[in-house]
Amino acid sequence: MEEANQNTNPNPNPNPNPNPTPSPTPNPGEVPPNVTIYINNLNEKIKLEELKKSLHAVFSQFGKILEVLAFKTLKHKGQAWVVFEEVSSASNALRQMQGFPFYDKPMRIQYAKTKSDVVAKADGTFVPREKRKRQDDKGRKKKDQQDANQTGMGLNPAYAGAYGAAPPFSQMPYMGGAKAAVPEAPAPPNSILFVQNLPHQSTPMMLQMLFCQYPGFKEVRMVEAKPGIAFIEYGDEMQSTVAMQALQGFKITADNPMLITYAKK
Repeated sequence: MEEANQNTNPNPNPNPNPNPTPSPTPNPGEVPPNVTIYINNLNEKIKLEELKKSLHAVFSQFGKILEVLAFKTLKHKGQAWVVFEEVSSASNALRQMQGFPFYDKPMRIQYAKTKSDVVAKADGTFVPREKRKRQDDKGRKKKDQQDANQTGMGLNPAYAGAYGAAPPFSQMPYMGGAKAAVPEAPAPPNSILFVQNLPHQSTPMMLQMLFCQYPGFKEVRMVEAKPGIAFIEYGDEMQSTVAMQALQGFKITADNPMLITYAKK
């Protein structure tokens, strides 16, 4: 009976479709999501180190950045690569920062066509992954040891700057005698923000890139004699409040969460 059923099949070929449809392949022009984003249309007048620091400051809000690559060669001018640890970070950055006005030019962002190692080879800075992992582990251990030493000395590593511990000004003891017993009241809401615990290499342009994302931004003021602090002005106190809530604790570097309060007038 089984043999009769087999013979009733009009197509002796066990595969009814001799040319099956192949599994879908990506569009040749479409780059699959990966951890590296490629950015072009960048302002070519910006110095290389300044550009890399500003890109790191702007994109670190989306996740851990492994490296920012930009080169001096004519072929690579106006371009950069930002390598994230997670694909989701790269995807969020691409989606939210597409067309963002960066140094007065809208950024054009897409996923990188090549792995970051290939880009590093072109720059002569390629490190094999296993060796890079060992270097990262070594650096992490060194930082952990430094944090442990600071903790043992009674310092808060979260506020460790270039000159040791830098706690928020509001927490510093007042050295003026009897007035020390009276804590100073925080400033009432106003249009100017006071930002502390910035890394000492921060520049006005780096901060502008962060704070100009929010409506009403006017300007950044830094005091050259006092690195690590800045004043950010908005159109009104509602606009400054939105920016403060959005960027409170934002880390320009891993060791520097921003502390933002209203400025005293």
